[in-house]
This record gives sequence, structure tokens and C-alpha cells, in this order.
Amino acid sequence: MTRRTSDPARNRELAAIHIAAQQLGMDTSDAHPESAYRSMLWSVARVRSAGALDFAGRQRVLDHLVARGAKIARRPRRVRVAVDRVALVRKITAFLLEAGRTDEYAHGIARRMFHVDRYEWCDEKQLGKIVAALYYDAKRHDRPVRKPE
Repeated sequence: MTRRTSDPARNRELAAIHIAAQQLGMDTSDAHPESAYRSMLWSVARVRSAGALDFAGRQRVLDHLVARGAKIARRPRRVRVAVDRVALVRKITAFLLEAGRTDEYAHGIARRMFHVDRYEWCDEKQLGKIVAALYYDAKRHDRPVRKPE
């Protein structure tokens, strides 16, 4: 019985393993429990099925298949950059000055979106959403803006 999961990265890696094995001429069907594919899984990661692989095991198997000549496209991992609260508050202030609005406008956005009385009390993620709202407001009123980073 197969285990279904909604983790897109896991599903993408399992698909890459199966495609790479097919490129190398390995039979990935369940008809032969002692096939070259199953033997490779056992020797590299000590599992009989790719579905039983954890993250590290999937990476080891993919590295092994690539070393044997399989061509797979690996997507680079996104790295989350720490966002500076001060920079976000400055962006909000700049948008408000450009629009000729007071801080009360941003406070109203914070109250409406996050039920927080002042935008300065928001966390980084919420401040980013306020910046995005002010960006869309500027675009809607045809004010020149740079895209938020």
C-alpha cells in the first residue's frame, strides 16, 4: 500500500528518482523484488521502496543516480532571508509620504488586516503585507513606485 502525502518537495524528489532510474534502464515495477532498482535502493539507503525514504535518503539516492549518469534537473532551494523590521517600517513611511497620507492610514490597514491597533506592533510578515497593500494602492492611483523586495 502506498503512502500518500501532500508534501510537494517529497513528491518531486520521488518522481526524479523514478525518472532517473528509468533513464539508467532500471525496472522500477514491483514485479521483480530483487531487481537492480530495489538492490540499488537497499545498498544506498537500506530501504526496499523509494516511498520509505526520508529527506536524507532521497538526496543520497538522487546523488547516486546522478553519479551513474542520470540527468535530472534539481531546483535550487529557496533561502529565507531575515527581513529587517526597521527597513519595512521605512518602506511603509516612504509609501505614506509619497501618497500624502498620515500614519493613521497604515494603522487602519493593520487594524483591518490583522486586528492590531498600530502597524508598528505587527511582526515582519504582517509588515510585509502592509507594504504590499501600499504598493497596490500606489499602483491603483498611478503613483510611481518601485516594486517591493
